Amino acid sequence: MRYEELTIEGRNAVLEAFRSGRTIDKLFVLDGCQDGPVRTIIREARKYDTIISYVTRERLDQLSITGKHQGVIAYGAAYEYAEVEDMLAAAREKGEAPFLILLDGIEDPYNLGAIIRTANLAGAHGVIIPKRRAAGLTAAVARTSAGALNYTPVAKVTNLVAAIESLKKQGMWFVCGDMGAEVMYKVNLKGSIGLVIGNEGEGVSKLVREHCDMIASIPMKGEIGSLNASVAAGVLAYEIVRQRMEG
Repeated sequence: MRYEELTIEGRNAVLEAFRSGRTIDKLFVLDGCQDGPVRTIIREARKYDTIISYVTRERLDQLSITGKHQGVIAYGAAYEYAEVEDMLAAAREKGEAPFLILLDGIEDPYNLGAIIRTANLAGAHGVIIPKRRAAGLTAAVARTSAGALNYTPVAKVTNLVAAIESLKKQGMWFVCGDMGAEVMYKVNLKGSIGLVIGNEGEGVSKLVREHCDMIASIPMKGEIGSLNASVAAGVLAYEIVRQRMEG
């Protein structure tokens, strides 16, 4: 399901968006504005764990498309988020071992879109992203995914480590891409697998890495430090595909 509107402006429109159950990624509120309608909107936002940013009027004016924001602007998701359970159910229906891609703080929407596209082509059953400090499903992500968002579900979780631990109880193994580890060709990536890809700058966070079962590195022959996050995701995803095809 695609939402037709990404930027929602004005008090009534934003409040109705929350009350209708539309997924709102971020709410911008005029700093210091505490009247009744705005307090109601903030209360709704907290109920849905939406990220709230208090900003200046100048910032709101910059973000505004209509010029009639009334002190509030919301960013809605370009596409509806899925549940992790939906992804596991899809794998069961296909008679396949689950294959999920988890992103630890990917902030560039173009990287996110490219990874969703790769996930679709590699046969992954879904992509999991964290709620905070990460790109959401914006128009730029939808565009870069080249239509893959219509077919590959994306779930948003509050805590990536908790999601990993929950999925481990359901028989999944987790591998993260990192430098200086066992070369990916030597790591057993068959079966129910979750591939964890790290942030563009710092890579996979220490806490998430500690909860992974395996670490796999991509062989590097050149002089520069590392691959772009979406390229690394593609290389590792297709090593999983290769090993699955071997049976």
